[in-house]
Amino acid sequence: MELVRRAQGISPSPTLTIDSRAKAMKAAGANVINFGVGEPDFDTPEHIKAAAVAAIQSGMTKYTAVGGIIELRRVIADKLRAENGLDYKPEEIIVSAGAKHSLYNAFQVLCQEGDEVILPEPYWVSYLEQIKLTGARPVLVKTTLESGFKLTPEQLRSAITPRSKVLVLNSPSNPTGAVYSRRELEGLAEVVLGSNIGVISDEIYEKLLYDGEEHISIASLDTRLKERTVVINGVSKAYAMTGWRIGYAAAPLAVTKAMTDLQSHSTSNPTSIAQAATVAALAGDQSALQEMLRQFTERREYILGRLAGIDGVRCTRPGGAFYAYPHMGAFWGRKYGDNEVNSGTDLAKLLLEEQQVALVPGITFGDDDYIRLSYAAGLDTIREGLDRIEAWLKALR
Repeated sequence: MELVRRAQGISPSPTLTIDSRAKAMKAAGANVINFGVGEPDFDTPEHIKAAAVAAIQSGMTKYTAVGGIIELRRVIADKLRAENGLDYKPEEIIVSAGAKHSLYNAFQVLCQEGDEVILPEPYWVSYLEQIKLTGARPVLVKTTLESGFKLTPEQLRSAITPRSKVLVLNSPSNPTGAVYSRRELEGLAEVVLGSNIGVISDEIYEKLLYDGEEHISIASLDTRLKERTVVINGVSKAYAMTGWRIGYAAAPLAVTKAMTDLQSHSTSNPTSIAQAATVAALAGDQSALQEMLRQFTERREYILGRLAGIDGVRCTRPGGAFYAYPHMGAFWGRKYGDNEVNSGTDLAKLLLEEQQVALVPGITFGDDDYIRLSYAAGLDTIREGLDRIEAWLKALR
């Protein structure tokens, strides 16, 4: 059977590929340190798991409404109102099988062939693939380490054409940890409102913030902007619920209705039991989240301190999420044995083979002069992994 063009153009997720290889090596007996995947190493808090067990015992094991149970959508609406200053009705909210699924639905109903989607670089890899699947053209706008990896109003204005449909905004960012301030978002909002484009705002890391950073949803800045924005969020990162697969989107009613109709013909409802657990996550005790954030903060300080102590490594201070995104270009042209290192891809390949350290090369996010290290792992693991990386870099000649 012959595959169609859109299927032939899909690339597998490099982060999941690296994670799978690292896990396979570990299962075979290798002592692999995995900095690759963006998955908290914490267990899901007990009260959330208890809510899932109670749902099973009560018989909540059937189909639900396609876009999620009304109780959950009401809890999400309450959360958005209280925490983000956003007023949505439950019917303007759709619950899906993870934030990635929410993003897919949004791109599919908003973008088509001939459209352009403005995507700041570096970008999370699935944005690019999901845009391509709609037939739209990604318009990459390069941000820099010196600018804190943030899109400027001038860059956005220059990227907009008559074909521009949507701006993708991710704050806090994967892979850089960049967090847009209110003033920076206001600058972007002015450009958006002066054009005809909309915004897909991925806010999945909103609760993982450091150094007094504040999360602002761009949709909250102006009611006119809210009418042009799809807000994406979920519980995977903040509540250590990656395997539960619950994400959600809030948007104008016509958009959420289209997303719900699309979902009705693909996955139908997200898992009923996971929805019950998410009610407990969003409406219940938040103390476990604070303990996770405390540990992420400690790990972040350690990894940034270690990277700063390695000659040739340059790294910004991530304001959110749980990633460090160092520039490694100072090492290009050096050799390890007979192998010359000229990119993040070379570096990641050799570190996995020679030191059993898994990390993600920057080409995954658009620039192979960088690598991404996830600090969603225990401090002892991070320490050993950085010991191996530092020793290996020093051995380059």
